[in-house]
Amino acid sequence: MAGWLKALAYGAGGVAVAGLAALVALQERLVYVPVLPGLARAYPITPARLRLAYEDVWLRSADGVRLHSWFIRHSPTCRGPTILFFQENAGNIAHRLEFVRLMMQRLQCNVFMLSYRGYGESEGYPSQKGITYDAQVAALILENTFTSILDMAGIMLPFLRWFIGGSTSKGPKLLNCVVRSPWSTLDIVGEVKQPILFLSGLQDELVPPSHMKMLYDKAVEHNRNCRFVDFPSGMHMDTWMSGGDRYWRAIQLFLDQYAPEVQSRDASFKSEISEDDEAGG
Repeated sequence: MAGWLKALAYGAGGVAVAGLAALVALQERLVYVPVLPGLARAYPITPARLRLAYEDVWLRSADGVRLHSWFIRHSPTCRGPTILFFQENAGNIAHRLEFVRLMMQRLQCNVFMLSYRGYGESEGYPSQKGITYDAQVAALILENTFTSILDMAGIMLPFLRWFIGGSTSKGPKLLNCVVRSPWSTLDIVGEVKQPILFLSGLQDELVPPSHMKMLYDKAVEHNRNCRFVDFPSGMHMDTWMSGGDRYWRAIQLFLDQYAPEVQSRDASFKSEISEDDEAGG
């Protein structure tokens, strides 16, 4: 009996070690998903399919990687801002064109869609260091964002919370050293000096809404140009739809205040959002 239990323990230990080794080896495939299951890496459509005027733009990143992007113009006479759009971790920029079309209509803006390295027609391979090279912006809009991949590991795979965790984790964090793309947003958001708008869907089924609140609390300690707006019915991928007019209003006010091309309005961001809340309630 003792021998059987010993063999079982060794077997379970071996499976655990093999599983952790697989997670370490394949972690980039879990974080970066340029090709959705059953689909090709190529763009299924271009902005022309949606009758959007655009041009292909090729850029060279700081470390020499060739990147593809679309510059989509609202109209030749548009005086609104140009929004630099970064997609989620899965799929490519073509999968976000319906959202971008609506954003252009509601905000009267141009959109520059940058394809991450290793995604779409961009060269290279995705990594935290590389994508950070590719994205340098003057103001940020964060929507349903996690505090770190380290924290998300324990949420997606609960057994990992004993081995991997972010700065707020109380676990031993023994395997943090093997995570190549920790994306520790909570540790760096407090260093961002540019204005930040936080858009949080309170029904987010993937990233706990508490992550967004933690990011805002950390950022506002050192940055007075932070705004937080939550949407009670917003889920991870549909906050822009469920938020309705209030979602676009929040972004428009942020752009009015911080985009130099647009004349700022008399009322403050906070007071106008509060008025929207009272009208909706």
